[in-house]
Amino acid sequence: MIIVMKRSATKKELEKLVSKVKAMGYKPHILYGVERKVIAAIGDERGKVRLQSLETMGGVESVMPILKPYKLASRQAGGGQSLIKLEALDRGRSVVIGGDKFVVIAGPCSVESEQQILETAVAVKKAGAQILRGGAYKPRTSPYSFQGMEEEGLKLLAEARRVTGLPVVTEVMDPGDVDLVASYADMLQVGARNIQNFSLLKAVGAARKPVFLKRGMMTTIEELLMSAEYILKEGNSRIILCERGIRTFETATRNTLDISAVPILKKETHLPVFIDPSHATGHWDLVLPMSKAAVVVGADGIMVEVHPRPAEAFSDGSQSLKPETFKELMKELKPLVKLAGKTF
Repeated sequence: MIIVMKRSATKKELEKLVSKVKAMGYKPHILYGVERKVIAAIGDERGKVRLQSLETMGGVESVMPILKPYKLASRQAGGGQSLIKLEALDRGRSVVIGGDKFVVIAGPCSVESEQQILETAVAVKKAGAQILRGGAYKPRTSPYSFQGMEEEGLKLLAEARRVTGLPVVTEVMDPGDVDLVASYADMLQVGARNIQNFSLLKAVGAARKPVFLKRGMMTTIEELLMSAEYILKEGNSRIILCERGIRTFETATRNTLDISAVPILKKETHLPVFIDPSHATGHWDLVLPMSKAAVVVGADGIMVEVHPRPAEAFSDGSQSLKPETFKELMKELKPLVKLAGKTF
């Protein structure tokens, strides 16, 4: 069941309601929507008649059942789209994801050296990116491929944040590494290969850091939302969903970008939705048109791979933009972002 609060509800009314929900044997999850607060009461659905009586309490607008299997991720539960505030650990810079903002995350697939990550970070910030990406731990198909610099890579990302002020997002692969990665990163990424690593989902949920959750190569939209549900159930509501292409019979691109996933997710969930055109296509020259499509279809942002010298990249060089190409991408996106009623 979800309890929708009135716009005029006070903090005291909210606290009293939360206490009542707990006393009735349910676990309350407070979700902060753009317009109002919503409390999801998770527990035995046989008691929903008792929960209905909460409509008589001060500050409550309505009480209704959630019919979707993804209770906390459903748009019903969010009371509209959620806004997620991302704050850099050591510079105080913050980025708001969702609402009228179009957020661009950019950086290399892998952190390879101090020079490489600093050069890229400075370039993408100058071009208008709001968040820096970079892989310190890399899941690779081949065990002989570059696996990342691990903690040394995390330290270099932290240095890039210190220099530029850009918040940092990086992937975590193992539940045992969550605390370490969270101590350096501002947002934790769960990659496509770990979308149903439920132990990892629980761990990042408990970490309370924003989570960038990528759809798996063979994951349905419902399965993506159920994975988000694992994180939400741990009390972490700061989740960004990312469509990064699914595996089909097509071989012209690395994956097939399911552009229709964006409006479907916008209808189904309150969580912000991003597109990763780099992994979706696998070709740098397709990143710009797919980024434009992301804006037009209603995405809240994009994640783009940028490398100062793609031909020398340790991973994903063929889909990485050079800094000057990324600058042009930002320039061409600007009128479309404005047309969509958003700003960078």
